[in-house]
Amino acid sequence: MAKKICFVGGGNMATALIGGMMGKGYSGSYISVVEINDENRQRLHNEYAVRAMDDLASGISGTSTIVLAVKPQQLHEVAMQLAPLLKGQLLISIAAGIRATDISRWANTASVVRAMPNTPALIRSGMTGLYAMPDVTTAQREQAQSILSAVGKILWADDESQLDAVTAISGSGPAYVFYLIEALQAAGKELGLSVEDARMLSLETFLGASKLAETSAEDVSVLRQRVTSKNGTTERALISLADNQVAQHIIRAAHAAATRSREMGDELGKA
Repeated sequence: MAKKICFVGGGNMATALIGGMMGKGYSGSYISVVEINDENRQRLHNEYAVRAMDDLASGISGTSTIVLAVKPQQLHEVAMQLAPLLKGQLLISIAAGIRATDISRWANTASVVRAMPNTPALIRSGMTGLYAMPDVTTAQREQAQSILSAVGKILWADDESQLDAVTAISGSGPAYVFYLIEALQAAGKELGLSVEDARMLSLETFLGASKLAETSAEDVSVLRQRVTSKNGTTERALISLADNQVAQHIIRAAHAAATRSREMGDELGKA
């Protein structure tokens, strides 16, 4: 029999996970959602036939896994409310920044998995970093993996501190890609293309290049070299990028994101 799961919070990421699970054959009858917003509760019930309610105790009753899908600023209060209600359930947190050790302390349980998904999970093309506390069982790890892999690929971290790097690369990464696409679109318009054509060329180039890199056995540096002809247009563009230290700036940006992730863990975990 499938294990019952409760989502605390029914926002975009919870909706994506529920949709992904149902797409893989999971029955809505085994999913409950605790959501304070009436409209969100009705939407989730109508779309996925899940049980949607505003009462935490009723929502988690009989469940084996609880997915904490609330805003980071709300997680302390929710975890404290859960503490006297828990009966050995696995807690999976998808709230950015808050460490598993702090969730464990607030909820008084050692069965905590911290997850760092990214927004492409909304179209089931996500990338999620996962960290399990030492007392999480093999079966619980498999359950967490089953839930998060429903919306994309996953990567287990051996140490929780590695999730700061995951946050910097894949968690924040979509914004970097959007930033580069914006720049290419702006360049296209300056070079005389229509807005629509600049958008299509930029998006399809990123999509195609990413697929090529994903399916190739060769490193991306080799793929880059292959498309760079001596004295050609691509070489001229890459020289400009190198002269402006674009690669170094991107690396520094990722370091800045990782630093902020650590800071958020410190700030939000003080409670």
